[in-house]
Amino acid sequence: MSRFTYTAEKADGEVYKGVAEARDRFDLYTIVRREGGRIIGVDESKSRDLLSLSYWNSKLTTVSEYERILLARNLGAMLSAGLALSRALAVLERQTRNAKLSNVVSQLASEVRRGDPLHTALSKFPNIFSKLFVAMVRSGEEGGDLPQSLSVIADQMERMYNLKKKVRGALIYPAIVLGAIVGIGVLMMIKVVPTLAQTFAEMGAELPASTQTIIAISNFLVRYTILAAALFIFIVGSIYFAVKTPVGGRVLDFIFLKLPLIGKLVREVNAARTSRTLSSLLSSGVDMLTSLDITTEVIQNSYFKEVVQIAKASVGKGEPLSAAFTRREDLYPAFVGEMMSVGEETGQLTEMMKRLAIYYEDEVDRQTKDMSTVIEPFLMVFIGGAVGFFAVSMISPIYSLSQAI
Repeated sequence: MSRFTYTAEKADGEVYKGVAEARDRFDLYTIVRREGGRIIGVDESKSRDLLSLSYWNSKLTTVSEYERILLARNLGAMLSAGLALSRALAVLERQTRNAKLSNVVSQLASEVRRGDPLHTALSKFPNIFSKLFVAMVRSGEEGGDLPQSLSVIADQMERMYNLKKKVRGALIYPAIVLGAIVGIGVLMMIKVVPTLAQTFAEMGAELPASTQTIIAISNFLVRYTILAAALFIFIVGSIYFAVKTPVGGRVLDFIFLKLPLIGKLVREVNAARTSRTLSSLLSSGVDMLTSLDITTEVIQNSYFKEVVQIAKASVGKGEPLSAAFTRREDLYPAFVGEMMSVGEETGQLTEMMKRLAIYYEDEVDRQTKDMSTVIEPFLMVFIGGAVGFFAVSMISPIYSLSQAI
């Protein structure tokens, strides 16, 4: 396949530029002719030129979630304004600054020009466009309202993006404080403790067990700095890769559920994510079983995944959706099952799911704002305990020496 940058002219005389992936120039002419254009000029560049900086840039860069949100929103806006899909994609390709995303949009435009539906083209890039994205685009294409579906998926992704930002933002403060404590502690061990240890040794002071422990740690860090750093990296790396395994991920999910303050937040975040995803999919016309299947992939915590999988199996057997959620009120709040049940009885399940999503998103917003205030006293106690232990351990030998003198 080659990548062509071409200049074409429409029937009304409008001249425009575009980029397309094609097997050869004959294939390119066919593609442009289908969209009502006539080739004026062509610039061919091999799409797999390994010496090209743009090639490696498009391979090594990543596509952020925010860029995908903008893509969906802008594409929906252009389609609503009356632009043809292939033309809208060509405009997006020129506007996109991310090299990888620009290359992907170019390939999407090529697939659409060949006659493939947009959802089929999107499904060829599963690392960029999720099943949720593809399913809602497919529903919009089949229902004849693609701009609305793109608007809905953009709103869905933006709300989930904001939800993750709020949770991460609430955890940044304690993470920075703990990191600073560890950093200062290491510096004290390397720079301060050795001087005090030498003084104690010269004066023949009798050291308590806590002081001996601190000095032993200090000696290890000073003598084997590289080994200590390597050991730290090994431990962190082992934990990281262990968490990526099914068993490790399961253990981490369990820990998060049982942690004070965090456990409640995890439940409400997953309730919001489940409700928002289901309401978006169902409102776009996606069937219930497919919606539940996609929701399973959107949810990250394995325990909540299991509930949705059980719900899918139950719905397949003819049971109401609310039954599975009502049985697992230890994970999903009781309010979720009740609202689902009301929605099923009144025929307004989609609306009830949307209200649930808004309610729990607001709850998460409130909790994340209050979290720093709640965590601060615990951090102060922890910092005070660490500083107090170090101070007592290092001052008590000095106090004993002064009494002896």
